[in-house]
Amino acid sequence: MRAVAVLLVAAYHIWFGRVSGGVDVFLLLTGFLITGSLLRGVERDGRVRPVAFVTRMIRRLSPAAGAVLAAVLAGSWLVLPRPEWRGTIAEVVASALYYQNWRLAAHSVDYLAREGASAVQHFWSLAVQGQFYLVWPLLVGAAALAARRTGLPLRPVLAAALAAVFAGSLWYSVSVTASDPEWAYFDSGARMWEPALGGLVALLPRRPFLPAGVRAVLGWAGLVALAGCGVLVGGSAAFPGYAALWPTGAAVLVILAGTTGLPWGADRLLSWSPLGRVGDLAYPLYLWHWPLLVFHLEMTEQATAGPLGGLVVLGAAAALAWATARLADGGALRLAPARPSPGTALAVGAVFLTPALVLAGCWLSDLDRQRAAGDRVADDRGLYPGAGAVADPRVTETLPDLPVYPDLSDPRDMWLTHVNGCNSEIEGSDVTVCAYGPASAEHSIALVGNSHVGQWFPAMEAIAEANGWRLFVMTKNSCRFGSGVQYLGGTAYTDCGVWNDNAMAELAELRPDAVFTTSTTTGADAPEEVPEGSVGRWRELADMGIDVVAIRDTPRLSFDAPECVDRHGAAGCVERSSYSMAAESPVRSLEGAPGNVDFIDMTGYLCPGGRCPVVVGNVLVMSDDNHLTATYSRTLAPLLNAQVRAATGW
Repeated sequence: MRAVAVLLVAAYHIWFGRVSGGVDVFLLLTGFLITGSLLRGVERDGRVRPVAFVTRMIRRLSPAAGAVLAAVLAGSWLVLPRPEWRGTIAEVVASALYYQNWRLAAHSVDYLAREGASAVQHFWSLAVQGQFYLVWPLLVGAAALAARRTGLPLRPVLAAALAAVFAGSLWYSVSVTASDPEWAYFDSGARMWEPALGGLVALLPRRPFLPAGVRAVLGWAGLVALAGCGVLVGGSAAFPGYAALWPTGAAVLVILAGTTGLPWGADRLLSWSPLGRVGDLAYPLYLWHWPLLVFHLEMTEQATAGPLGGLVVLGAAAALAWATARLADGGALRLAPARPSPGTALAVGAVFLTPALVLAGCWLSDLDRQRAAGDRVADDRGLYPGAGAVADPRVTETLPDLPVYPDLSDPRDMWLTHVNGCNSEIEGSDVTVCAYGPASAEHSIALVGNSHVGQWFPAMEAIAEANGWRLFVMTKNSCRFGSGVQYLGGTAYTDCGVWNDNAMAELAELRPDAVFTTSTTTGADAPEEVPEGSVGRWRELADMGIDVVAIRDTPRLSFDAPECVDRHGAAGCVERSSYSMAAESPVRSLEGAPGNVDFIDMTGYLCPGGRCPVVVGNVLVMSDDNHLTATYSRTLAPLLNAQVRAATGW
C-alpha cells in the first residue's frame, strides 16, 4: 500500500498536477501502524513511553530528511532564481523542525500552484505526521489510564477516544475546507481524523469476518477507487474535507480485504516483491520526487514535465531514494545503537538535520550581508537615480554599472508597497486608517483604493513630509475605490463593496482636502478603462467638498520582473506598454467627470517611448508583474510632487 500511495503521489504530481489522495493514505497507514504498535506496547508493558517512541521516530526519519534538505539548499543555489532563495531557506528550516505545514498555511499556499512552488513544499505532510507522533502516545496513554481507573477493557476505551478524534476532526475539516481551503489543506487539525480512522481499523479483529471472495472484491474495489481518486475527485481545494474520505475509504477496503489467498485477489498484486521493494523506498522516494520536479521545471522553463521529462524525474528520484536508503539504513544508522536510549536517538536525529540547518543559517547570513551592503549605497542618487535617469537622460551617461537595487533576494522592498498594518486583506470589510504628518497641517490628502494605490505610498509619504501635509492611508487588497459591485475570481466581492462604503464614512469624518486614487485599470486580458463606479464615487466626494487626484494605473508585465532580471539580465526584461495600456489614457475621452477631479499620468517615467524596462537607473522598477517596488516609487517622489501640487494648487 505504501508503494501504491507513493507512486500515485509522484505520478499525479509529475504528469497531472493534481492531488492523488496518496498522502491521505500515508496518514491513514501511519495511524493504523502506530496505533497498533502503541497498543501492543501497553498490553505488553502496561504503559506508553512517549519520549522513547518520539525519539526513535526522529532517529528513523531524520537521515533521509537531512540529506534531502541539504541537497535542496545546494540545488536551490544552483537552479532557483534569487527571489526564491529566502523563501526556500525559511521553508527548509520549517521542514527540518516539523512546522512546514503551519508556515504554508500562514502563507495560504496553493499546493499545486507550481509557479514559485518551494522545493520542500511537500514536507508539509511529514510535519503533520511529526505532530501526530507527539500527540498519539499521549492519546493512547490517556486511554490506558482511563481504562485502568474505570476497570474497562483498553480496546473499547481507546476506540471511543479515536472515534471522538475522528468525528471532531472530520467535522472541523469539512467546515474549514469549505471556508478556507488553502489553510485547511495544511491544518493538522483538519487532517487528524485520517490517522484516527487508521487507528480504528487497527482495533478491528484480525480474524477475517468476510468470505475470501468478498474480500477479494473489496480489495480490487479499493485499489481501483484509489487509482482513480486524482481524476474523479478534483484539485487541492476539495481536500481534506469530504473529498479525503474517498482515498482513505479506499485504503480501508484494501486493509479489510487482507490476505485472501486467491490467485485473482488484490493481495496477490500487493504481495508482489518488486512492489514491496518500492514500498520499502516509499519515504525517500516521496522526499526526492518533488524537489527534482521543481528543479526540472525551473531548468527547462516549462509548466509541466511532459512524458519523457517526467520519466527522467521519476527515475532520478528512484535512484536517489535507493542511494539514500543504502547510505542511511545500510550505513550511517549502523554506527548508532540498534536500540538507543531516547537521548542517543535524539542526538542521532540532530546529527543528520544539523548540516541542513547550519547551511541554511550561513546562506541567510550571507544574503543579509549583501543586502546591508546594498542598503549603504542605495540612497546615493548618483549611483541609484531610478526615475531620475528618465527625467534627465544625461544621468545615464555617467551611471556606473552596479548590481540592481533592491537586491533580488530581498522580499521586503518587493512586496511591502504599502505600510505594514495599514492595509486591509481580502477578507473583511473593516477600514484600517493610518495617518502621517502633523495633525495641524494646512493640507491633508488620503490614499484610498487597492494595492495599485498603495504602491504610491512611498512616494506620497516623501511628498507629504517635504510639504508638511497630513497623509491618510486606506487601502484594501484587490478592491478599487468606487461604487457598485466588484468581482474577485468571477465571484461578487461583497466585502469590497462594504469596505468602500465604510471608507466613505471615514472620509466624511476625516474631511481631507483631497483623495489620491487610481483613474484607470490596466490588464493583459482586458483593455485599459475607467472602471464603472469611479465617476459616481468622485461625484459623492464633490458633494462632500473633497477634491480627487486620480492617477493613471501602472503597466502590467507578461513576466515576473525580479525572476526575469535574475535569469536574463535587465536588457532582456522589457515589456511593451501596449501589452496592458491603451495608446492614450481613457480619461481623455471620459465624459461626465465632475469638476473636483484632476488627472495625472506618470506613464512617461515607467514606459518611456512605449517601452517598459524593469530596471531604470540601477533600480528595480517592478516587484512582480504589476506592482512598483518601494524604492522606485520613492525615486518618483520629486516628479510626482510636481504633478500633485499642480493638480491641487497647494
